Amino acid sequence: MKLKVVVHEAEEGGYWAEVPAIPGCATQGDSFDELLKNIYEAVEGCLSVDIKDIAVSGKDKVLEIAV
Repeated sequence: MKLKVVVHEAEEGGYWAEVPAIPGCATQGDSFDELLKNIYEAVEGCLSVDIKDIAVSGKDKVLEIAV
């Protein structure tokens, strides 16, 4: 999977980034290297949703797909 990440320079120094394809997925770092590390962690966290936290009825189907 490839995702576009928009990197911004923070006014107070360092950087912050957002992933437009994943609403609410953003992070920051004091250096560009730290930002890169943090963005991988942020994307992983945003995409890891536990199915037990979602209401699923008997008519629903749960699929796992790779993109």
